[in-house]
Amino acid sequence: MSPPVAPPGWSRWLVPPAALAVHLSIGQAYAWSVFKPPLESALDLSGTQSALPFQLGIVMLGLSAAFGGTLVERRGPRWAMTVALICFSSGFLLSALGAATEQYWLIVFGYGFVGGIGLGIGYISPVSTLIKWFPDRPGMATGIAIMGFGGGALIASPWSAQMLESFGTDNVGIAYAFLVHGLTYAVFMSLGVLLVRVPPTARPASDAPAVTAGPQVSARSAVRTPQFWLLWLVLCMNVTAGIGILEKAAPMITDFFADSSAPVSATAAAGFVALLSAANMAGRIGWSTTSDLIGRKNIYRVYLGVGALMYALIWSLGDSSKPLFVLAALVILSFYGGGFATVPAYLKDLFGTYQVGAIHGRLLTAWSTAGVLGPLIVNWVADRQEEAGKHGPSLYGVSLVVMIGLLAVGFVANELVRPVHPRHHEPAAGTPAETSKEAADDRREQPESA
Repeated sequence: MSPPVAPPGWSRWLVPPAALAVHLSIGQAYAWSVFKPPLESALDLSGTQSALPFQLGIVMLGLSAAFGGTLVERRGPRWAMTVALICFSSGFLLSALGAATEQYWLIVFGYGFVGGIGLGIGYISPVSTLIKWFPDRPGMATGIAIMGFGGGALIASPWSAQMLESFGTDNVGIAYAFLVHGLTYAVFMSLGVLLVRVPPTARPASDAPAVTAGPQVSARSAVRTPQFWLLWLVLCMNVTAGIGILEKAAPMITDFFADSSAPVSATAAAGFVALLSAANMAGRIGWSTTSDLIGRKNIYRVYLGVGALMYALIWSLGDSSKPLFVLAALVILSFYGGGFATVPAYLKDLFGTYQVGAIHGRLLTAWSTAGVLGPLIVNWVADRQEEAGKHGPSLYGVSLVVMIGLLAVGFVANELVRPVHPRHHEPAAGTPAETSKEAADDRREQPESA
C-alpha cells in the first residue's frame, strides 16, 4: 500500500480530520475506568486486575510505536491507519468473547495486547504527516489530531455507560458493549484511511518554511543524544502523574466524597470521566497551540510546575470541596493532554522533520513505562490502604505525594534540555555524504522494522 500523495490544489486542512477519525476512535482507551467496576463485579477482580488490560494496552502502544515507527515512516499513513483499524477493532471483538465466556485472560490479550498494537500504530500514523503539512505551526497541527485521542473518552464514556445500562453490567452485557465498540470504531476509522494524503512537495504552503529547513537528525542518532532521554523522562513523569488519575477517575471521586453529605453517584462519576476527557482534549489543542507562541520548554515548565501545585491542592484540600477537587483534576488532565500534543513539536524543534515520526515512536516508550507506573502506584497504594482498614481520601494520600515528586523530577529534566550538538546533524540535502548516509540508515533500520 503506497502512501497516497495529494494532487495539486489539495487543501492541507483536510488532513487533520483524517487524523481525528483515527484518534477519536483509539482515544476510547481513556474511558476504560467506566468498565472497571462492572468487570470487578462480574469477574471477581481486584482494582489492580481490572486495570491490567488498560496498562498492557499502554505498554503495547509504546512498544508498537517504537518498533513500528520507522516502518510507518516508510509505508505511509494509510498503511498505518489500516493496521490500526484491524488491530484496535479486533481487540474489542476478542474482549467481547472473553467477557461472554468469563475468560479474563482473553480480555487482557484482546484489549491489552492486540488492541494496544492498534493504539500505538494508530497514534503515530498521522503525526509525521501533519508536521510535514504544517511546518509553520507544528504545535497546532499535532494538537488538532492528538486532541482526538484525548477527546475519545468524551464520546466513549457516556456512550459506554449507556450501553452497560441497557445491556446490563454482568459479563454478557459487558460482552455486548465490547462488540458494539469494535464494529462501530472499524467503520469510523475507515474514514481516516480513505481521506489521508501526504504532501507532494517539501513546501506544502507558499507562506510556510520548507519541511527540511533547519538541522535534521536521524532516529538512530537521536536516541544517542541526552536531549532524547531528557525528553523521555519529561514525558514519562508528566504522563505518570496524569494517567494515575485518569485510569482511576470514576472510583477516585466516589471514594473522596463517600462519607460526605452528598456522595457521588455512578452516573456522576461517569460524567466526571467525561469532563476529564474534555479537559484532556482542550489541553491538547490549547496548550500545544500556545507552545507555538511561547516555546516548548516554557510550556513544559507550566505543565510540570503548576501540575505539582494542583496535586498538592488535591492532597491537602481535595475532600473539602468538590469544585476544588474537580477543578484541580481538570487542570492536571489539560496538562497531561497538552504534554502529549506538544512533544512532537518539541522533537521537531530539536531533531527536525527527517525522521520525526520514528523518533516520536521511540519516545512513546516513556508512555509505556508511565502506563504501568501511574495505575500501579494509585491502584496498589489504594489496595494496600484498604487492606489496612482505611477508606475515602486516605486511600490516595501516599500516591498523590509520589506524583508531586515525579513532576518535580520532570521539571528538572526539562530545564536541562539544550539544542542538539551539530555532530548529530545529517549532512545537507543533496550532498554525496547525505545520500550515502541515508542509504546506510535505511539498511540498518530494516531489520528493526521488519
